[in-house]
Amino acid sequence: MRFVVHTAKSRRLSGQFDIRSQSPWTFVRKAVTGTLPYLKPFDWQSLAEFLGARATIGVELVADDVYASTVQVDGCVGWVTARNRADEALISVEISSTLEPVADRVMDVTRHLFDLAADPSAVAERLGELAATRPGLRVPGALDGFGLAVRAILGQQVSVRGATTLAGRFAGRFGEPIETPIPHLNRLTPAPAHVAASSDAEIAEIGIPMARARCIRLLATEVASGRLRLDQVADIEMTMATLKEVPGIGEWTAQYVAMRALGCKDAFPHTDLALLKALGGVSARQALVAAEKWRPYRSYAVMHLWAGLSG
Repeated sequence: MRFVVHTAKSRRLSGQFDIRSQSPWTFVRKAVTGTLPYLKPFDWQSLAEFLGARATIGVELVADDVYASTVQVDGCVGWVTARNRADEALISVEISSTLEPVADRVMDVTRHLFDLAADPSAVAERLGELAATRPGLRVPGALDGFGLAVRAILGQQVSVRGATTLAGRFAGRFGEPIETPIPHLNRLTPAPAHVAASSDAEIAEIGIPMARARCIRLLATEVASGRLRLDQVADIEMTMATLKEVPGIGEWTAQYVAMRALGCKDAFPHTDLALLKALGGVSARQALVAAEKWRPYRSYAVMHLWAGLSG
């Protein structure tokens, strides 16, 4: 991986931001840049739309085909941006100089976030007709596994928009503030130790039932203690089993976390109502049977089925 340290002058997110009035991408600190390759086809638009709809206010945003997020790795905090260079089959990544000591780690989690190690031809061969319409669809990962797991809990029995609102409140209440040169990017993902030390009542103040608040606190306790690791190097089966021991986390949440935080390519949240609808209104058990033919890429099948519902 080749990194270049430079001072950026200005960048513009056309449409949403105007450089003449706000200059949102005038970086006053040095930045580290790098590139991440991928195999074509690569459906960046669908990936950006998926992440944008679920972007936690204050922590991340997607605008003008640029993904931006705050990051905390091994005690280093900062921000990262990524954009697609389709002609070169590369993702261009820029990270704040404060993250330079952990630049390789940041690039690794960014690669995971965009599923850049995927082999689309192998996926297409296994999924067949299901993948024909969107052959470059990827499985979105996560920069922060704990944040993703909390988001999954907040998303239980609510809409995507509702979960996004709750996630923003959670970050605003429990996330540490951070200064960045990017407008609206001003919070870190809440730290597990901080959340674990909070009361259920404090967590519930964001507008969730007490039982769900307790679930988040117990999850935070497991992660903060080191008993639970939520990243792509964790053992998938053991991690899913540990997750389901937390009161309030069932099969759907565990499968979703496995799919996105753990990088499991064969996760299948078979109780998901949208998934069952996409499969023609079948039962959860019938969905499992129908999905056998898509192993070991059932996570990709999930993304294609969800995408089919949105047109």
